[in-house]
Amino acid sequence: MNSALVVCTRRIGDVLLATPVVRSLKAALPHLMIDMLVFEGTQAVVAANPDIHRIWTIAERPSIGKHIMLLASIWRRYDLALSVLAGDRPTFHAWVAGKYRLGTLLTDGKSWWKRELLHGWVPFDNLHTHTVVMNLRLLASLDVQSLGTPVVRWTADDEESVCRVFPQMHGSRPYAVLHITPKFAYKTWTVAGWVALGHWLNDRGMKVIVTGMGSTEQEYCRQVIQGLPDAVNLVGCVTLPAIGYLLTHADLYVGTDTAVSHMAAAVGTPSVVLFGPSNPVKWGPWPKDFPPTAPSPWVRQGSQRQGNVFLLQGEGDCVPCLGEGCDRHVNSLSDCLQRLSVHRVIQAVETMLAESRFRLPTPCV
Repeated sequence: MNSALVVCTRRIGDVLLATPVVRSLKAALPHLMIDMLVFEGTQAVVAANPDIHRIWTIAERPSIGKHIMLLASIWRRYDLALSVLAGDRPTFHAWVAGKYRLGTLLTDGKSWWKRELLHGWVPFDNLHTHTVVMNLRLLASLDVQSLGTPVVRWTADDEESVCRVFPQMHGSRPYAVLHITPKFAYKTWTVAGWVALGHWLNDRGMKVIVTGMGSTEQEYCRQVIQGLPDAVNLVGCVTLPAIGYLLTHADLYVGTDTAVSHMAAAVGTPSVVLFGPSNPVKWGPWPKDFPPTAPSPWVRQGSQRQGNVFLLQGEGDCVPCLGEGCDRHVNSLSDCLQRLSVHRVIQAVETMLAESRFRLPTPCV
């Protein structure tokens, strides 16, 4: 076997959580040329990954012509193709690309035709198994050892871009990264919460760095930045890989259920991650070097800690509801996060900093 394709046409976090499959294959078979197929706009998170030879991209809704061009380009190109998603298109793409095909599938009767396209498959479990573990189960039939930590990499240009906008990065003052904008509104915390947390950290000697995606929630970001005049505003200023570099030197990370939280966990940054309606068992950030032997590092309910990650869950009998906001659409808010007090977040931060290289001083009165 000389070539493999990993198909993960989903969101940025899904692509990052597929990298343990790539890393495991490369570690077991160093000669293997591994490519990925992802959606346009998600490739940045793996662009500098040294395990990946080539990244194919396709639009979420491609034209017929462009789809045919992709299919022609990957037709039986690979000795092995793996789909880490149970959908029709990723399974079909694996069938097109690979001489030998593996995939994840739902166990319902509607998936019978997809089973005919694959040489082997594992059940897609959306409730009781972490995405990293489920993906790695595809490798069992190949006798490949599973390596669980997602791979976060960047280029020298990414490093330079961070140093240009944050020249004090390698100074003596410790810093915390607050990533304030997830992709969807239902995963957001409050402006007041971020501002209060930023002031608390600043009062204790930490420089506050605010990151986020500049194209979304501009007014939300403006309000947070306005409330933290001493913070370094990197919202929309650096790439996703550059944020990965920034995180490796941070003394603390605080964020919500977003790809950047997975990155912080993977590089070993002491992290506090705010979870609301999402299922931690399935989507909790994978702590650095956590072994992929159990179904998940996390349980479904309750705040909890594993390694360098403190997963702080919103309160409520409905948590986690697995829905997309209280109004059941991605642009609605989640009460469990809107009611999450800064006091609880600070308690989690104190827990993580107590064991890190940074020691919290007593604030000046």
